[in-house]
Amino acid sequence: MRWLAQTMKFIRQLGFLQVAFKSTRPEQEDGRIMHLFRNRIELKKSFSGAVEEVQRLKDRVKQQEGATARVQELLQELEARLSRPESAYPTLVYYHLRELWTLGRDLLRQFLTELESQQLDRERRQFFADFNRRQFARRQSAEQACLEATAAAADARSRVSELERRLATLQRFWHYFKRRQAHAQLHAANVQALLADQALGEARSARDAIESEQGNFAGLSAESRRAINLATIAYGQALYERLAHAKLAEHSQQAAADSQPAADVYGDRLACERLIGDIQRARTLLEQRKDVLTEIKLRADRMRAIARYRQATDVVPEAESLSGGNVGVASRVLLDDTWDIARVLLR
Repeated sequence: MRWLAQTMKFIRQLGFLQVAFKSTRPEQEDGRIMHLFRNRIELKKSFSGAVEEVQRLKDRVKQQEGATARVQELLQELEARLSRPESAYPTLVYYHLRELWTLGRDLLRQFLTELESQQLDRERRQFFADFNRRQFARRQSAEQACLEATAAAADARSRVSELERRLATLQRFWHYFKRRQAHAQLHAANVQALLADQALGEARSARDAIESEQGNFAGLSAESRRAINLATIAYGQALYERLAHAKLAEHSQQAAADSQPAADVYGDRLACERLIGDIQRARTLLEQRKDVLTEIKLRADRMRAIARYRQATDVVPEAESLSGGNVGVASRVLLDDTWDIARVLLR
């Protein structure tokens, strides 16, 4: 009977193990299912992002293909124009005029950049010279304050040491009242010493703050930017008048405004050849810098007298104010945006 009881006990233990195994298996299965579900969600997100990226790249390819097609159409049209004698020479004149207009804009931008660089360097040197001069005076004052505070603190500590030595000699009973007086004086001296040390610390902090200060140059002043802009406008007017003298101002301005050469504008082959020669001479005329600075200075000084600004902080004058002056003073280059000058000027 004993072996039967042991056998039944063993069978019951096996039953408990089977139940425990069965109870843990579904939990493992649930964990695997949740892990697979999360992986599926991440994969769907990655796939969705990849699909969007592919679509975006396809859109960019289509845009690039459209731009390439338009460029090819322009090239084919240009080839067709150049292949026909009646349109080849006007096309050459057109691109020569556009290049002449671009040259004027580049000359203006180069002129403004040179003026800006020179004035920026000049104002930066002046700023730091003034800053160093002010700093030197402030450092001298702070150093003097430190010396005075150091001397006052030394005197206060010497006074404390003197009173402590005097108090040490007053040890007899008949020195009672003198000791009371010495204690009061020592307390006041200690207070004065603390105040003197505090003043010395503040003086040193002020000196160190001055030493650590750095000059922060804010750039060109509004007055300098106004002067540079007026000089650039004056130079643009001078260049325009040179083209007007060569009878190319209207042609070059129209060519810059048109996206393609107009038909029957520049005449026949001989007229186009003469225009190309005039353009080359005008190019040389624009690039000449002899006596141009004197002319620019005179024009800029005259424009300064009639220039008006919408606000006190504006550095670009109102175009109408410059176009309403007398002959030799007025300028329409800003009003007509000649040479794209509005994009060249400083802001």
